[in-house]
Parts: sequence; structure tokens; C-alpha cells
Amino acid sequence: QVQLLESGGGLVQAGGSLRLSCAASEGTFSRIAMGWFRQAPGKDREFVAAISKSGGDANLADSVKDRFTISKDNAKNTVYLQMNSLKAEDTAVYYCAARPTLSGNYYVTSSEYPYWGQGTQVTVSS
Repeated sequence: QVQLLESGGGLVQAGGSLRLSCAASEGTFSRIAMGWFRQAPGKDREFVAAISKSGGDANLADSVKDRFTISKDNAKNTVYLQMNSLKAEDTAVYYCAARPTLSGNYYVTSSEYPYWGQGTQVTVSS
């Protein structure tokens, strides 16, 4: 069982930055691929970013790839989502997700992740 706790959300003006953190309870964090997803009111949950267990491979959604960065610190059991140049359309609840794996892949589909955090609200004012 992996427990995840997100932090770092809040209210920011358009053009600003936030860094989300997701701390995992699992001691073997280096064996866990991580992802970030978001869900805006009235919309489906969508993929934002994913990173392999080592942190060596990552993928970001087209809508954020020039503005967001995902990183993973296995020593701290934490994955980060650095969000720059925020837009009003980035407003959503952001969730981190975890998938224990022996593979070096990252995963971009929500159904591939068995463990989820409770979410953190990001609100971007225009």
C-alpha cells in the first residue's frame, strides 16, 4: 500500500508559478513510477505529466510541456510538478498517482495507477 500526500496548491495570478509536491509513504520509492493528473469542474480527469521510477524518463501533456516540469527525488520519496506561466485553464484539482513497477516506463493513463493522493487545488486567476 502506497500513501500519497500532495501539497503546494493555491491561488496564483495568471503568468505565475507554483510547485506541487507529492510525498509517498513507500520506502522503495525508486521502484515506483509517478504521474500527475488534473480535473477541472465538469471535466474528466486528464493526464498532465509522468515520470519513470528512476526519474530518467518523463512525458508531459502537449498543453503543458513548454511550461511544466516533472521531477522525482528518490532520496526524499517525493515527486514534484513545477508549473510556470500558469493560465486560467490550468485551474483544477491536481492529483498525484503511483504505480509500483519493475519496468523503466512511465505511464500516461489513469487506469494504470493503483494509488492516488487526495488532490490539491490550483486556482489561476486571470
